[in-house]
Amino acid sequence: MSFTHFNEEGRAKMVDITEKNETTRTAIAHSSIQVNEEIYTKIKENKMKKGDVLAVAQVAGVMAAKKTSEWIPMCHPLMLKGVDISFSWEEKAPEYILHIETTVKTKGSTGVEMEALTAATATALTVYDMCKAVDKGMIIGRTYLVEKTGGKSGDFRRKENID
Repeated sequence: MSFTHFNEEGRAKMVDITEKNETTRTAIAHSSIQVNEEIYTKIKENKMKKGDVLAVAQVAGVMAAKKTSEWIPMCHPLMLKGVDISFSWEEKAPEYILHIETTVKTKGSTGVEMEALTAATATALTVYDMCKAVDKGMIIGRTYLVEKTGGKSGDFRRKENID
């Protein structure tokens, strides 16, 4: 068995993808953050002192997707063709869960799973940062790949919702 990310000396390397076919690649990732009722209300009414929480978090997620190769050592820098982030609330007082879904697309020789996961994580972390003055007890939930398309390994779709 040979490892793809080690050279002949047993040291880390970035995989050579020059021979891989360029295909359209997409990835969708999910994360969430549980907040208290006060934070939920302030986000919904845009009354958080630091500003529009979801707008700032969305921009942070897009920026993180574009910078994934700077965070994850063996990721290739990619020319992303699209990044979208959407939000939905699960309102079950006293718990309010903000669900985050990121979609990343490119046309290239390697997938965008890490970019989608990084975007989801950075978005959740930004919500935390924007709201921590109100309550530091927020809980960032599971972050996971929902689906991916394109590439040699084929398509993937998570069968169950794990939140």
